[in-house]
Amino acid sequence: MSDGRLPVHRRWLGWTIGALLTFLILSIGWVTIRGIGAVMDLQQVATISSQMKTAVGEGDLDKAETLAKRISHHAASAHDLTADPIWQAYGVVPWIGPSFTAVSEVAAIADEVATDAVGPVLSAAGDIDLSSLGFSNGTIDLAPFAAIEPSLADAASTLREAESSARQIDADATLPPLADAIRELRSNVTQATTLVGSLHGASALLPSMLGATEPRNYVIAMQNNAELRSSGGIIGAIALLHAENGHVTLSQQASTADFPSLDTALPLSESTIALFEDRPGRYLQNITNIPDFTEAAPLIAARWQNRFGTPVDGVIAVDAVMTKNLLAATGPLAFGPFTADEDNVVGLLLSEIYAAVPDPTMQDQVFAQAAGALFSGAMSGAEPKKLVTALAQSSAEGRIRIWSAHEDEQTIIQRSTLSGALPRDAASATYVGALFNDATGGKMDYYMGAEISTSVGTCEGEPTTQVQVTWTNNAPVDAATALPAYVTASGWYGVPPGSVRTLVAVYGPAGATASHIDRDGKSDAVQTTMLGDRFAVQHDVTLAPGESTTITVEFHGTGAGQRLTEVAHTPLVNDPKIRRTDLHCAP
Repeated sequence: MSDGRLPVHRRWLGWTIGALLTFLILSIGWVTIRGIGAVMDLQQVATISSQMKTAVGEGDLDKAETLAKRISHHAASAHDLTADPIWQAYGVVPWIGPSFTAVSEVAAIADEVATDAVGPVLSAAGDIDLSSLGFSNGTIDLAPFAAIEPSLADAASTLREAESSARQIDADATLPPLADAIRELRSNVTQATTLVGSLHGASALLPSMLGATEPRNYVIAMQNNAELRSSGGIIGAIALLHAENGHVTLSQQASTADFPSLDTALPLSESTIALFEDRPGRYLQNITNIPDFTEAAPLIAARWQNRFGTPVDGVIAVDAVMTKNLLAATGPLAFGPFTADEDNVVGLLLSEIYAAVPDPTMQDQVFAQAAGALFSGAMSGAEPKKLVTALAQSSAEGRIRIWSAHEDEQTIIQRSTLSGALPRDAASATYVGALFNDATGGKMDYYMGAEISTSVGTCEGEPTTQVQVTWTNNAPVDAATALPAYVTASGWYGVPPGSVRTLVAVYGPAGATASHIDRDGKSDAVQTTMLGDRFAVQHDVTLAPGESTTITVEFHGTGAGQRLTEVAHTPLVNDPKIRRTDLHCAP
């Protein structure tokens, strides 16, 4: 007979289920309480960080240091609350797991940045006068920059690692409010990485590059985005800077007319010749066709040295849109008959000036006057902190490129976006790119607009990255008659007035190959080449006012299909719209 008791194995099963349910209930309560605490800590980090940014901007370092300690406390608390085994275990639970993992990772990033970056930066800031940053009457005191270099190096390294970690968080897999917070974190960390990286680069390079040990000469190439080239625009004006013991002067200005075409082209890479023939090696204006500034810059230096005989220590290329950022620091500036401010300077330099000053020779003079006014304003009339912000923003937008003829300096520059080199794929990001080069011969690119989309996934069993570039002519319908002949090129180079001819090149991830190419759904004649280890496809496109075209390239194989795919592109007058879309494999 049965004594009414369950068999032993069933009792053990019941006890086990009961224990698991109890643990589950307790663990839910545990992570809920800790999660609330962690979120509150991270909210405090965000709030106090904003306050500290204001304090640093006002030069109140005592207040900033107090706020930094509070940030560090809350960040460490959030990290501790989300680092225990129970919290980590919830990270593998389907659906909600990615959100738990993301909160833990955000807390770890905040703790790392607060401990290893904020402190060193504030320590470095305490060693330099934030109100002047060493600027005085066109001279920069170089000693403080050398002193703060080690602290900024540590902070820059921490922020690069933090940025890489932030990129690895899959925001799309988390709950919507958390996804928005992660994207904001990425943006803030990227901004901080760019700014601190720029400051570190400056602290490491300024003493030598600005003539602390010997005088230096730098060619400044000013690019006009209204006539596009790979690195921003055609070289419209060129000048020489002289630096000695931190004192910088604009020692000579020239125009492209001073550099006639060469009968024998300067040496070029095979990829440059494949895309642009030998024109960059013969015409100064076309050197910036070259996608890699580390190839282009030595040619610019050689052209100056051969023309004027002055040894060149480096080349700095800036574009016209950068002036908007500079004028935010300098305030309005007058040159020739014009007065420019941050709101009107781009339209003035890239469009209105051609109607107001029809003579190209006079235009060159006005551009030279504008360059001189900008240089003078930046060196003596700009608030230093605003100037640093303007330069950092322009650097982040790819509107400043620097090359040094001195190997040790170039090694440091090469690590940053300032080098203008083709991007390098890494765990933090895989890159694709779009290059735009004008073949109209006018200044019509002021009216052009771009949209670039990427899609990643698998097509026909192969990892795939799809890149779509839409190029649109937004010029007025009556552009042929309403715009000056110098702007439309008036058919001088075979392009109907008002239409725009552009060489549009799309390159893929390192190691991938193009498996499908079309333009508006149809096959089209293209040029192909390798940019280093990147496969590039170039279309020759002509668009009338109001017309648009879409180029689609699918890349398969090594490097393709990566979730963390970023877009590099030619700096345009108006930044292109960049988006990520679902992958629809080409037929």
